[in-house]
Amino acid sequence: MNWKLKKKYTTLLENEKGYVKKNWGTNNTVCLAYPHYYRAGMANLGFQTVYKIFNDQPSFLCERVFLPAAGDEAEFAAGRAEFFSIESQKPIGEFDILAFSLSFENDYPNILKMLELSGIPLSAACRSDDYPLVVGGGIAATINPEPIASFFDLFILGEAEEALPAFARVFEEARLQGLSRGDMLLKVQKTVPQVYVPCLYEVKYFPDSRMERVRAIVSGLPEKIKIHPPANINAFCTEEVISAPQTEMEDMYLVEVNRGCARSCRFCAASFIYRPVRFRSYEKIVQSVDRGLTVKKKIGLIGTAVSDHPELAGIGEYILAKNGQAGIGSLRVDQINQEIVGLLKAGGIETVALAPEAGSQRLRNLLRKGITEEDVLRAAELLMEKEIPNIRLYFMIGLPTEEEKDIEAIIELAKKIQHHARQHTRGKRIFRSITLSINQFIPKPSTPLQWCELADVGTVGRKIKKIVNAFGCEKQFKVIHDVPKWNYVQALLSLGDRRVGEILLAVHRLCGNWAQALKEVNVNADFYVYRRKQFDEILPWEIVDLGTSKKALISECQKAMEGK
Repeated sequence: MNWKLKKKYTTLLENEKGYVKKNWGTNNTVCLAYPHYYRAGMANLGFQTVYKIFNDQPSFLCERVFLPAAGDEAEFAAGRAEFFSIESQKPIGEFDILAFSLSFENDYPNILKMLELSGIPLSAACRSDDYPLVVGGGIAATINPEPIASFFDLFILGEAEEALPAFARVFEEARLQGLSRGDMLLKVQKTVPQVYVPCLYEVKYFPDSRMERVRAIVSGLPEKIKIHPPANINAFCTEEVISAPQTEMEDMYLVEVNRGCARSCRFCAASFIYRPVRFRSYEKIVQSVDRGLTVKKKIGLIGTAVSDHPELAGIGEYILAKNGQAGIGSLRVDQINQEIVGLLKAGGIETVALAPEAGSQRLRNLLRKGITEEDVLRAAELLMEKEIPNIRLYFMIGLPTEEEKDIEAIIELAKKIQHHARQHTRGKRIFRSITLSINQFIPKPSTPLQWCELADVGTVGRKIKKIVNAFGCEKQFKVIHDVPKWNYVQALLSLGDRRVGEILLAVHRLCGNWAQALKEVNVNADFYVYRRKQFDEILPWEIVDLGTSKKALISECQKAMEGK
């Protein structure tokens, strides 16, 4: 045991509120892993929810592990310390289950790093009964599990509240029956909804690398993994479980107010994965708020369509009446009104994010965004009238059919907002800044734009430079943007099939050198990233049935390309 690291983990626990520590012995043991740093993982409400669900099972014990900080990683990698959990400092290899919560594709290389530090074979095919069962879940895996399929024994896809307890029961039964790893996986695949065991499905390819078919290698298995979202989200609470300092949202107690979104923007995976839209009741939310205000002053209301909640204003007023502050995410431009802006101001909010997504109405229509330039300007005016001094604008570039004039439209819209802000502040020193957050459009599986190719990263880089240069001398403007080369990687990991796992293995072996890995591996990454897919081909993620028909997605894609 490395006593320096043990002390560090002990200090983390001393500063946390709400963690669970059960006694080892008769329990089935789960180590819940987040493939990024503690600061990011503990701000993830999905991760915290799974932690609670596992620990709520009477015969299960769940602890946590995160990607080690750079200095700590050197200790583990050099063999001077075992890779262990936070709660009881048990080596990861001693757990029955190692469960990864997967939110972002760019975290996939960290999965391999954590498996290696744990002494667990990277390939699921190489693991004997002596190793933990490696399980994956979360939105990234639900969108497309195939690029990481060879590293996982099984996935639990979709929302976890009903699927996880069902899996826990079957896992415990299989252990009591003394089933081997292979027999256990077969039993789980046959009996637990939303479970996907990749080794039980075979993929065939055409000579041109397109997928020919996917079939179960054992009779009686489902052809597709059907996702069944819980109909009544009032049946359970989704709120912060562990409150911890030194995390990305340490000042807010997180409370989920809804799932799904009825807007169905054509680029948004969440709109299609979390269908149908469901709102938690006012009564359930204020119960969570009451618990949260005993821990923190600020309540973070989160969800895929927070501003569409029919009682959002009343929830905000309740928080203020309790001397709390409300932090609201996912505010739609056309839902911003005097009442909502008043709540933001009373809550001490100084920066509000608006998401026009595109500068031109043509591209907003293509995205099915459902807002106009007038909506954006009106929202900005309301914010300035209430003396909220900072605005953050989200735009995407590299959209299908995008032209140079669409980039110019982003610049023009931002300047119009500045002009309106100055008019409404009438020379007072209220208005401070406009931040433009520029992100490249990345086609996402299970959306109407899934067939589109990624825009050339070199071209996107030049467009970003044009926007940056347009505001170079403007002190009130700040432009932030992602790095195009990493967008290429994200698109590859989002749109790839099982063969992309070979690239991930090379990236791991080469210590993160993507350029070298792409040269060495005989897999054409451009095939996944820069190729427009055909409507009649099988796509890697179609093994998962989210409930929206392919025919409906094709129809929406065609409407988008036709400007409808």
